[in-house]
Amino acid sequence: MVAQEFTVDLNKPLVFQVGHLGESYQEWVHKPIVSKEGPRFFESDFWEFLTRTRWYAVPVIWLPVVCWCISMSVRMGHSALEIGLLVSMGIFVWTFLEYSLHRFVFHIKTDSYWWNTVHYLIHGCHHKHPMDGLRLVFPPAGTAVLCIPFWNLVKLFSTPSTTPALFGGGLLGYVIYDCTHYYLHHGQPSNKVPQNLKKYHLNHHFRVQDKGFGITSALWDRIFGTLPQSKLAEKKR
Repeated sequence: MVAQEFTVDLNKPLVFQVGHLGESYQEWVHKPIVSKEGPRFFESDFWEFLTRTRWYAVPVIWLPVVCWCISMSVRMGHSALEIGLLVSMGIFVWTFLEYSLHRFVFHIKTDSYWWNTVHYLIHGCHHKHPMDGLRLVFPPAGTAVLCIPFWNLVKLFSTPSTTPALFGGGLLGYVIYDCTHYYLHHGQPSNKVPQNLKKYHLNHHFRVQDKGFGITSALWDRIFGTLPQSKLAEKKR
């Protein structure tokens, strides 16, 4: 089989190589290379450009959208208290999405050429090169595309006047998530809470990659039993 004989050449664009690993892909992608220098994905400079995003692009682009969404609900007559509750609910729902996407989509097991390729693009590259600072946050073009189905989903479960604030809260949760994720990889926290969160996330990358799917908190890992064993042991002491 090609998968048994194929070796990835790290000096060449990776995206259309990794699919050839077949069943060996999962083992390969979960052996991280710790370097701030990211690999090249594509031969094309245009497609390569689209894969690289500065972390600050996320708040710069999406916080104005958050404010605009919230202002829509304000103009439709909701009080400050109601807006606060709606935004908080949106953030809370995002934390569940954050956990669910990370666990069930980003860590799906693949072994065919195209599924390996897709997985590498959406998350595998991050596990292979976890310190690549230009591929730690989601590209704005991808976020914009995903906003459409998420907006329509929120509309199904809310009223016309509450939809914007709920969606804005969820989008704010995403911004917090992506900025937190970048900080956990490249920041040097001095306080205990972010220090523990950084340790928790890096443990997911370098020790127990099938546990610890929360980024901004371990809440859903606790609820669904995916806390790393070391955390469970600490809790029992």
